[in-house]
Amino acid sequence: MIKYKQGQENVVINASSRRYVLPNTLNTKLLGFEYIKELYLDDHDFGVIYDTCKVSAKDEYFRHDGFLFKENKLCVPNCSLRELLVREARGRGLMGHFEITKTLKVLHEHFYWPNMKRDVQRICNRCITCRQATSRVMPHGLYTPLPVSKEHWVDISMDFILGLPRSRKGRDSIFVVVDRFSKMAHFIACHRTNDATNIADLFFREVIQLYGLPKSIVSDRDIKFFSYFWKVLWGNLVIKLLYSTTYHPQTDGQTEVVNRTLIQLLRAIIQKNLKNWKDCLSFIEFAYNRSVHSTTYYSSFEIVYGFNPLTSLDLISLPVDERVSLDGNKKAQVVKDLHAKIRQQIEKKNE
Repeated sequence: MIKYKQGQENVVINASSRRYVLPNTLNTKLLGFEYIKELYLDDHDFGVIYDTCKVSAKDEYFRHDGFLFKENKLCVPNCSLRELLVREARGRGLMGHFEITKTLKVLHEHFYWPNMKRDVQRICNRCITCRQATSRVMPHGLYTPLPVSKEHWVDISMDFILGLPRSRKGRDSIFVVVDRFSKMAHFIACHRTNDATNIADLFFREVIQLYGLPKSIVSDRDIKFFSYFWKVLWGNLVIKLLYSTTYHPQTDGQTEVVNRTLIQLLRAIIQKNLKNWKDCLSFIEFAYNRSVHSTTYYSSFEIVYGFNPLTSLDLISLPVDERVSLDGNKKAQVVKDLHAKIRQQIEKKNE
């Protein structure tokens, strides 16, 4: 029966007004993960080790709050949870349908079980979405390595992906901006008809407000990047513009690879309604920047900010939190050492 309520009595119930229900709801969600403690005892992979660690730690294994860990990685017994974690590490909106190696590296940050690579490979090979979305277009030649940057967001590259279905707000293109050091990318929805003035406005609003001005910009010979306004704008800001050779896109191979990956992620995440691609763009950008890059062996987030953001795989708190606060000098040294290692990795990959 529907009854009319007037004035202040007609209030929509929310979580805050039902606080006595909220803790029970949260506990129910977390308790679903508790059952693996019971599986350790009879588990073929961890049963003996779990029983031994009851008294003291053994080798790299130890128990904490009833869970078994190996080097701060949660040991997952042989159950359906393994497949669930693999699918969570690759099939959710914030992760993206990446290939076997990247999925494995994301899982290795949090979990451990024997033959993890075999299980990941088996599940990835059965994924219909990945088979449909994977690009079969290969580069026509070797990419030309560019000089290695010394720090992030100083040397960048940019390009466009055109010809997408019109979104609800009329967007039909993506403005792609990539940092050549950290490999971090920003995907900005735009109109194909945007001129150099609009693109410059987008760039200032979406990139420069976060990282400041770059020293050099690599792009193709798109009319937007080749216009008089664009040259004068960046010339006044003392920024060097570098253009790829005509009909040789491999000069800016990094952006070409990012474009191909972006298109593949769009195909994997967007379902039937193709006009919803703009709504998925923020999730795809997070997934791309959170994944471990094949050149640096780190995620873009970790290179730029010094740590990885939380994802759906951060189910429980580890006994030793890697986010422990460091003093300023130690934190600065950690970042310097990381950047020096990244430069070596990029130079090695270029060779």
